[in-house]
Amino acid sequence: MDLRGNRTVRAHHVAVAAAIATVLATSACSAGSSVRPPAASVPLRDRLRDGLLTQDRLPHGLKLMTEQIDSTTTGAPHTLSTVPLASMPCSQLAVSSFMTAHAHPVEDVAVAMEQEHIVGDDYGWFGQESLDRYAPGRAAAVMAAVPGVAQRCTAYTDTLVDGSRTHNTVSVTRADERADDTLVLRVASTFSGDTDPFITETGFVREGDVIIVVQKMVARKPKSGVETVLSPAVAAYRAATAG
Repeated sequence: MDLRGNRTVRAHHVAVAAAIATVLATSACSAGSSVRPPAASVPLRDRLRDGLLTQDRLPHGLKLMTEQIDSTTTGAPHTLSTVPLASMPCSQLAVSSFMTAHAHPVEDVAVAMEQEHIVGDDYGWFGQESLDRYAPGRAAAVMAAVPGVAQRCTAYTDTLVDGSRTHNTVSVTRADERADDTLVLRVASTFSGDTDPFITETGFVREGDVIIVVQKMVARKPKSGVETVLSPAVAAYRAATAG
């Protein structure tokens, strides 16, 4: 589901929750649990799940969407596409499941989050974090493909389900200038006759064979970017996998 066509705050809230719910399968394990057994005794998939953000690690004002989705193991991928990431349709860059659909991790886990209080016309912070594990050596190739997608999709026009059209521009930068394998992909979508774009951001950080992905769904004039959650997501993963 493409989230860029939502035009009111309430519709956006509902669409985000519904979109995330459809691409994630519910797990019995709660994302809020902070008690972890020794890493060596935990199966690989559970260790991956333990690397997800928990409520205590989220920035102030954000909460996990545990009413809709708990910590999720998809067993990856839920929806396979035969089209690789490098040649995927540009219109899917603002869809939350594009990495699992086109980059095919061995497995992935994910959790959704939202801003607790919305003031005025602020769209708030809505999105998800996923941990995508790849076969040895594959994650680096996936990360290397992302800038190529951004370059190919620098500017494109998309037609939404209601027939309206958006004009989109795509850019990619480093999330952290000190690291090589960390990126932020931004899609700015503008409706005809409108000057304020809707922004969707996806942040990537590679840790060995795992790519930490944080996606911030559409917002207008966002007050905070994807980095707000990407940094604590990396810290949570490193803490869970230390040793």
